Amino acid sequence: MSDYLADVQRYDSGADADVVQKIVKHLGIALQSKDASLVSCSDSSELDRVREKWCMKKLGATDEGKCDSVIASVCETVSGDRNKQRVTFYYLVAKEMGHLGDL
Repeated sequence: MSDYLADVQRYDSGADADVVQKIVKHLGIALQSKDASLVSCSDSSELDRVREKWCMKKLGATDEGKCDSVIASVCETVSGDRNKQRVTFYYLVAKEMGHLGDL
């Protein structure tokens, strides 16, 4: 858990450990696979999955275009990282959409 929090804090120094823990719990077993624990911004099917499963289903967004623009913005934010951690990516999407408190 501390590794996930440390990664999130590289982008949000005031990140709440409880919120990060909720994302880790939501992702569950997916984090055990190296491939599934990362997000590829160059894979459109991966970004579709983030939009559908996280942005729309979990966060309750109804505007696909808004989700896509937020995801693109987060991809730009983390573009310097070769390995984009899924927990961090999901945290940043939720933060940009104003839904951290809803988790």
